[in-house]
Amino acid sequence: MANKRTVSAKGPSQRMLRVGEMIRRTLSDILMRGEVHDPALNDMSITVGEVAVSPDLRVATVYVMPMSGAGAVTDAIAALARHKGILRKMVADGMTLRYAPELRFRADETFDRLDEARRLFSDPVVQRDIAAKDKPEEE
Repeated sequence: MANKRTVSAKGPSQRMLRVGEMIRRTLSDILMRGEVHDPALNDMSITVGEVAVSPDLRVATVYVMPMSGAGAVTDAIAALARHKGILRKMVADGMTLRYAPELRFRADETFDRLDEARRLFSDPVVQRDIAAKDKPEEE
């Protein structure tokens, strides 16, 4: 009987993480060198934050954020989506996978979550609660 492994609550497998990181590095290098001939894409500096790969390694969701800020996120994703075939071929040339993964581009919301966490920690009520925990209890 074949071993049918699925993604469980443990999270992605070691291979999925390794392939995602290889795709992230390859895409970062391609974008940094400006190998895609599109003025809209070459005019902006894009950060590839993370690449999540499906269990069968056929779909890679690429989380990107342009350095210019939140207004250009949709422009960056649209420019990348226009050239996803070329980018897919370039990524496949740099890797040794049986199938070239389909690239799907999404906005990286990590920075927004970090800003929200900073805002929460700077709240006076939260600061008071943290200070209360740090005080030794009097008996």
